[in-house]
Amino acid sequence: MDIKTLQDLLDTRRFSEIRNQLSDMQEADIAELLEDLRIRESLLVFRLLPKEIAAEVFSFLDVDRQSKLSSLVSDQELIELMDELNFDDKIDLIEEVPANVVKRILQHSNDTERTLINQFLNYPDDSAGSLMTIEFVGLKKEMTVSKAMATIRQTGVDKETIYTSYVTGHKRTLEGIISLKDLVLSDTEAIIGDIMETDVIFVNTHDDQEYIAEVFKKYDFLSLPVVDNENRLVGIITIDDIVDVIEEETTEDFQRMAAIEPTEIDYLEASTTVLAKKRLPWLVILMFSAYLTEMVMNGNNHLIVQFALAIYTPMLMSTGGNAGAQSATLVIRSITLGDIKFKDFFQVLWKEIRVGLMVGATLGVLNCIRIFITNGDIYRAVMVGLTLICTTTFAAIIGGTLPIVAKKLKLDPAIMASPLITTIVDVTTLLIFFRIATLILA
Repeated sequence: MDIKTLQDLLDTRRFSEIRNQLSDMQEADIAELLEDLRIRESLLVFRLLPKEIAAEVFSFLDVDRQSKLSSLVSDQELIELMDELNFDDKIDLIEEVPANVVKRILQHSNDTERTLINQFLNYPDDSAGSLMTIEFVGLKKEMTVSKAMATIRQTGVDKETIYTSYVTGHKRTLEGIISLKDLVLSDTEAIIGDIMETDVIFVNTHDDQEYIAEVFKKYDFLSLPVVDNENRLVGIITIDDIVDVIEEETTEDFQRMAAIEPTEIDYLEASTTVLAKKRLPWLVILMFSAYLTEMVMNGNNHLIVQFALAIYTPMLMSTGGNAGAQSATLVIRSITLGDIKFKDFFQVLWKEIRVGLMVGATLGVLNCIRIFITNGDIYRAVMVGLTLICTTTFAAIIGGTLPIVAKKLKLDPAIMASPLITTIVDVTTLLIFFRIATLILA
């Protein structure tokens, strides 16, 4: 079923047909349809679903749509939905829903769960503590394999994953991990402590989500244990949560590279005021920084008028800005992937100098030929050619090194993307151009 068919069935109030067709679909596909409906229609379709399907569909909805539906459903429906959600998904929802919905959720939670919810809500945003779930399989190293398998069968239904079990010792300290494969292939009387892996990679509850994503990428994990400062196992992070983190971080980088303050609100759902507020600060900064370009041109107005140089400035500034943006984009992406670190600064610098000279020389020669053919003025041709070589090289250096410096200063490298670099390069391009023009033409 597609959204048009569903909308037609809703308009003609053929609810039994909707129920029958949706019951044969995958839960993720149903959730996608609900995302495309108006919220009231989404609620109506949601209530047509069988209970066991509805809870699963709810888990596939984005947090914003979950929040809106939670505000509209009855207490009993809310209880049933909360019971089916994994604990980490429940925390994500509680962070987004209005206060009155939070109150309703907490009222129907037991004392233990309320304590855990309050503990999770106190972890810093974007930390391991805010991402983790407590739904993991815990084993003791004294257990036999047969006992461990019995534990997994008994508790595994409610766990986020059973493919890796976590072995804890006294006071819940993390001592090792063991995979389901190793358990299945081991002798039933073998002791967990003898066959578990003790060289465990883990993260702390306060580690940043970007670092955690790097760990997942480096080791190809499906899940990762989270410990507190006393090395006590408090939860795990699974790959599905990290995929969401990677998408979120990539979106933020794109927004910052376009000189927009990051926002988690979907574009179509964001108000005009919100979008304007997110764009305005950097536009104001860039507008006033462009005043430097104006000052340079005013200071060299005699050259512009006397030798008609204004005709060349748009091309020179555009080329420099584009060259800087190219370098910045490649380096920012490499930093994000962990391929470039601060220790690589001089290697990147030397590479960008060579690339800039090579590209600048090519562009300079091409423009020399073009200007000489069209104007027959060898001095102007050489002047523009030399400016392109210098400008392109400088732009490549700035675009390649500023993101590395930003990362070292614990700033997001994406803020050093095209808008800011273009402004810097524009001013420098004009300074180089007028200096060369003074030496050659004046």
